[in-house]
Amino acid sequence: MKYLSYTFLLLLLIPVSSSSVSECSFPNKSTFPGEKLVYKIYYTLAGAYVGAGEATFKNELSTYDGLPCYHLSGEGHTYSSYDWFFKVRDLYESYVDTTTLLPMQFKRKVQEGNNRLFNSVIFNRTYNRATSTNGVFKIPDCVQDVLSSIYYARNIDFSNFKLNQRHHFQIFLDDKVEPVYIEYLGKFKLKTKHGSYNTIKFRPKLLEGTLFKGGDEMVVYVTDDERKIPVYIETPILVGKIKVYLISK
Repeated sequence: MKYLSYTFLLLLLIPVSSSSVSECSFPNKSTFPGEKLVYKIYYTLAGAYVGAGEATFKNELSTYDGLPCYHLSGEGHTYSSYDWFFKVRDLYESYVDTTTLLPMQFKRKVQEGNNRLFNSVIFNRTYNRATSTNGVFKIPDCVQDVLSSIYYARNIDFSNFKLNQRHHFQIFLDDKVEPVYIEYLGKFKLKTKHGSYNTIKFRPKLLEGTLFKGGDEMVVYVTDDERKIPVYIETPILVGKIKVYLISK
């Protein structure tokens, strides 16, 4: 089962090829403790735009098993006025190594409509194992979780990317290793009511879920600078469309 807040998580990803061990880690230049990004989500149907909710992403310095780490969190919720249609209260947390940006633990607590789920995953890099609430699973060397992938991928250098070039990588999600890709669509000047930006545009492969069709109809814009902050996302869903704007950083 995939969840609404994947709009802000999985589908903001800028991928790295999983074929090279050297690509498992990058020097961190894009995110820092104290960073807070807030997004507003609009639902559109028959040309009408409705502010449906918000998502907030934070990076805080912490420790995990005695080691320094980044405590990443992504929280998404619908506004109370929208809850009657589809109530969302989602929280994603990831504890990642400050050097490699690889996840050590991932937690997910979601409520979407009548669906409720809690899952915790501990990553053992020595034995390439992921121990979740539901069991123990084999994982590849460079696998990310759905939240850590955003921060990890924001550090990739895109200067040598070619138009329409696709890059593949893997995430561990719902107790499975999922292959995903993103197609590079070039650089654009983007102007919205929340700001103007020089951006890099992508078309990610979308995993099919309760609201999403699956495929590659979503587009994502990130700032064309070292921080590579996602500023605008647009995707069709089963009925209508979702638009997401950065409103605070």
